Amino acid sequence: MQRCTIGLLLAVTLVLLVMPSAAEVRQSGEKPRIGFLSPVPSNAPTTAHRNFEAFRQGLRELGYIEGQHLTLEYREALPDRLAERAAELVRLPVDVLVTWSTPAIQAAQQATTTIPIVMGASGDPIQTGFVASLARPGGNITGLTMLSAELTAKRLELLTQLVPGLSRVAVFWNPANPAMVLEWQEAQAAARRLGVQVQSLEIRGSDEFARAFAAATREHAQALYFTAEGLFSIHLPQILAFAARIRLPTSFHRRAFVAAGGLMSYAADSPDRYRRVAVYVDKILKGAKPGDLPVEQPMNFALVINLKTAKALGLTIPPSILFQADEVIR
Repeated sequence: MQRCTIGLLLAVTLVLLVMPSAAEVRQSGEKPRIGFLSPVPSNAPTTAHRNFEAFRQGLRELGYIEGQHLTLEYREALPDRLAERAAELVRLPVDVLVTWSTPAIQAAQQATTTIPIVMGASGDPIQTGFVASLARPGGNITGLTMLSAELTAKRLELLTQLVPGLSRVAVFWNPANPAMVLEWQEAQAAARRLGVQVQSLEIRGSDEFARAFAAATREHAQALYFTAEGLFSIHLPQILAFAARIRLPTSFHRRAFVAAGGLMSYAADSPDRYRRVAVYVDKILKGAKPGDLPVEQPMNFALVINLKTAKALGLTIPPSILFQADEVIR
């Protein structure tokens, strides 16, 4: 048994010695290739393209000129096609794979256990099995978490302050997304503390919105809460049209949703996260191992309120909430 173990260790050591490091590959004259995997089309209303541009800006700030110092490969797909896009990037191959959202991280994780993966946005990376711990991720995955589940209670609390007498909230979530399962669980716990009821509206695909809207109407929802599911970015016009038609306030996880007509959002700044992602890529290209780079948690959160939407809904925003707001859209 001991002889087998020693043999295995020698074999692993030999493989590691033979495999070129990222630094060695770059010294050979090849430009590093960075993949960016997104579950939301770049032409979506809230556009993942902004995240990609913020990432590119972060690279430029670090001195990387696209085409001169590195090559960027952008791939996008709906969740059910992400595995194909991830495999495509791995086959190129890329030196680092940047991902947006839990489904994209899952697809990348299934496609490779060796290429470094940098999470631009994840829910709880420990509970979803992406990292061993925030301090020492281990494996080939690191990056940033957006604390979507942890912020659920705050968003629901803000809704109760914005909507007088709020007692029933319809929660839209995707049970196929592990991060959204955690957010739904947090919503239930927060609702109990706040004394409100939450209605579960499951959205697994684009064809389920009509059914969910009908259920929210039938159950007399007084507000709509949307989890940080990427699918909602694609269908934002449909969502906002429904909310306006039945005159219901909405809670989102991104400022862009509020700028488009939603009532409120409370979340970490998304473009800033993707500038930070560039820092992780830079460290990895310089030889750092992803498993040794701590996962970064957001420190700054923004409350955004759309006063025009509030007026259309007949809501008067309390001065205490306006005072808390980081941005008021008029």
